[in-house]
Order: sequence, then C-alpha cells, then structure tokens
Amino acid sequence: METSQSNEPCTSPLSAPPSGTGDGGCDLVTVPARQGLEAVDILRRGAVDAVGPVLHDDGCDTLGFLVPAGTAACWDVPGSVCTETHGRGLRLTPEPPVEGSDWLLPPGEADLATDPVVLRRALGEAARLIEAADSCR
Repeated sequence: METSQSNEPCTSPLSAPPSGTGDGGCDLVTVPARQGLEAVDILRRGAVDAVGPVLHDDGCDTLGFLVPAGTAACWDVPGSVCTETHGRGLRLTPEPPVEGSDWLLPPGEADLATDPVVLRRALGEAARLIEAADSCR
C-alpha cells in the first residue's frame, strides 16, 4: 500500500468555510476498508475527534469519508479516490445516500466533514501500520 509523500494538499478547501457540507455539497474519499478502518481509529484517537460521516459498502470492501466540496480537485493520495459529488444525491440524512451502503459514522454523530489534511495524514499512518503488520507475518 502506498501513500503520497506530500502532507500538504495544493490548497485546502477548508481555507474557506465548508460551504455546502450541510446541504450535500461534499466530496467523497473512498479507500479500501482495512485502511479506512485504521484511519477512523487514528482520527478518533486524536486530540480532537476529527472524523466526519463515514460510509461503508455492504460488501465491506471500501469506506467513504465525506470531505468538504473542492477536495477532489487536489486529492492525490495513492490507493484512494476522491469524487466530486456536486450535491448529486449526496445528502447528510440518516439514510445512506448510496444504495448498497450504510453509515459507519452517521451524520449527527460526527463532524460535518473530515478535514482532508487530517485525513491524508491518517491514511498515511494507517498504510504504514498495515504494512508493518503484514511484514511481521
């Protein structure tokens, strides 16, 4: 599993208010479930609970982190994909926005969106932990 060596995105969308996060204007970072679960643990153990809503698919193959709109324009973390949603069907409601998915961390129990800079670091740490665990086998 590889991660980007850069810890700095080109421009953080959080420099502006996370407009639209309450109205569905979020992007979605999708990662393999194992790395995503590690990242959720890392984010929840941090000094500040910095994780927003997280989706998982029914096959438990991937996790999706809601991040502020505009994140996809700069996202370059290998092994993950950031999709612009432009509000197309992605609403922060108790019901999962995508058929075949469910909330791991539902809206209302988490921040509005995960800070992409913090998520990038957590995904990198998760990848290193997984690589270390796998090399011990």
